[in-house]
Amino acid sequence: MSVKINSLEFENVKRVKAVRIEPTANGLTVIGGRNGQGKTSVLDSIAWALGGEKYRPSQAQREGSALPPALHIELSNGLIVERKGKNSALKVIDPKGQKGGQQLLNEFVEQFALDLPRFMSANNADKAKILLRIIGIEAKLAELDSEEQKLYNERHSIGVIGDRKKKYADEMIAYDGVPDAPVSASELIAQQQEILARNGENQRKRQRRDQMQAQYNALLAEKQELENRLADMEKRLAAFASELETANKSAQDLQDESTAELEENIRSVDEINRKVRANLDKEKAEEEAAQYADQYGVLTDKIEAIRRDRKKLLDSADLPLEGLSVADGELLYNGHKWDCMSGSDQLRVSTAIIRRLNPECGFVLLDKLEQMDTETLREFGEWLESEGLQAIATRVSTGDECSVIIEDGYSNNLETPAITSQPQRKTWKAGQF
Repeated sequence: MSVKINSLEFENVKRVKAVRIEPTANGLTVIGGRNGQGKTSVLDSIAWALGGEKYRPSQAQREGSALPPALHIELSNGLIVERKGKNSALKVIDPKGQKGGQQLLNEFVEQFALDLPRFMSANNADKAKILLRIIGIEAKLAELDSEEQKLYNERHSIGVIGDRKKKYADEMIAYDGVPDAPVSASELIAQQQEILARNGENQRKRQRRDQMQAQYNALLAEKQELENRLADMEKRLAAFASELETANKSAQDLQDESTAELEENIRSVDEINRKVRANLDKEKAEEEAAQYADQYGVLTDKIEAIRRDRKKLLDSADLPLEGLSVADGELLYNGHKWDCMSGSDQLRVSTAIIRRLNPECGFVLLDKLEQMDTETLREFGEWLESEGLQAIATRVSTGDECSVIIEDGYSNNLETPAITSQPQRKTWKAGQF
């Protein structure tokens, strides 16, 4: 069962002359009044009484008072907390009459509950760390964040290299109509020599044909001249005619091969090879760029998986307020970062987180609720009541939303404004929202 404030009585503290309040156990108790009447002094007195010397005001005793401050708080766990006398010494008495000190109070009094502005003024990252710590996932989320950052850095490096490779490949020149590999000049010369050898053989065959043709012609002439040798010449002529026929058939299908292309290639082999190497370099650069692009995609998938795990971890966590979350190391409420939240939402978030920091502390002090209109104030009070949380707040107002009014250092629930060491008080209990 969380500890709450049943009643409080303060005299001669800062602007307070005499104040007595019985806050509502669950919900919102609003201390109203005009500026400079002592509203904030009431909250400072509670913080001093329960939080210790570090909350002691620099000028604790009311100006013009001959009597020292007197603070008396009764808590729901039966403890009575007092600060009285010249040195405002602390006295804590339990229901059995045993005395205690500040250490006993520290067990159930949450420091942020006494000093909410300290939490609200912290940077967003610190607020997020507090939230993650109280829901028990700070270590796991830090591990995921570290892994994501590592992958992000690696992906960034891969992306930079890949972009550089791609840019380099795009700027390289490629040539059409050249071989896929560098050309060897010796191979081209060898091919040329083979063609020249074949062409030489063809030339010899042509020469042989021409020689035989000449002999045939001579024989024909001789046949005309020497009829008496006709029979012999006809035999020789027939033999030569047969050979000539063979030679003609062989020579008819022969075609010489041109070496012009090879000769040109030999002359331009260096230029061809330069272009081939340029194409090969470009192809290699494009392959490297594609490989880095693939690695970038793989790392992106891993980062997205980590982000899904983080969201799943947060979604399954026991958060102190619906709509509260953490993203990129910052606190979010209903999708809004701290500086984009309304003032009332900031108060609601802070109160919920502080309540979870120390569940034994059932109260929180809130100063300056003017930022809430009456409807928002009512909704905030209903939420506090549903959470079983007690809030004691100040507001520059004397309207019906106020549970008690402070005027010139007095609470309006005292029977007479002139208070003595034993003031006459009427029974009073603060209204609740």
